[in-house]
Amino acid sequence: MPVEKFAASRHTEQDFAPSADRLFRDPKIDWRNTRPRAKFTIRGKNAPLMPARIVILSGPVGSGKTTVARELLALLPSPAAYIEGDTFWSFLVKGSSRGPTPESFRAIMASMTAAAVPLAVGGRHVLLDFSIPPWFLGTAKAIASVRQLPVHFVVLRPSQAVCAQRAATRSAGAIADYARFQDLYHDFDNVGVHAVCDDIASPSETARAIMSGIEAGQFLVR
Repeated sequence: MPVEKFAASRHTEQDFAPSADRLFRDPKIDWRNTRPRAKFTIRGKNAPLMPARIVILSGPVGSGKTTVARELLALLPSPAAYIEGDTFWSFLVKGSSRGPTPESFRAIMASMTAAAVPLAVGGRHVLLDFSIPPWFLGTAKAIASVRQLPVHFVVLRPSQAVCAQRAATRSAGAIADYARFQDLYHDFDNVGVHAVCDDIASPSETARAIMSGIEAGQFLVR
């Protein structure tokens, strides 16, 4: 995966924060004059949209994000949307920054977060599946706050040995040497209550634990 090739790069939140404001700086649109609880018509009656969330499911390579995401989607209230972050790499089709670079990594993370906004404004719970590091949360929150949307940050963080074993036995894109991803693994060392650390729970058990934490506000970015 391209994000894995980029794993050795190190950045801080300040490197990326300015992009959030630029994304919505359009003099023709007053983004801040709208609310995620707009009304729409169901069977002739006005009904408030259910308060939607953006859930970022993150973690190091081999942590099981996509597998858990499938289980978590089944538990999220309807309507829901799923954004598979690695898809955004395919949007870079020409130019020197087509491959993983600090600029392109920043761009696709900002883009996928921004893409979640109109989906959530429409009342959908959005699950974003990508290895978004904790230092990007300031930008993610800034993008979502333009429409006053809550962001939940969930980090799957099994032991490094388990991540390495899973990465090595993938059906596609197997990784024989996990050593070059150690820095990315340690990017998630100090995420506190946002971490889900379990080496033996099944994907469905993990998804249920995450859903309980979301409902309790455990993973909310404050």
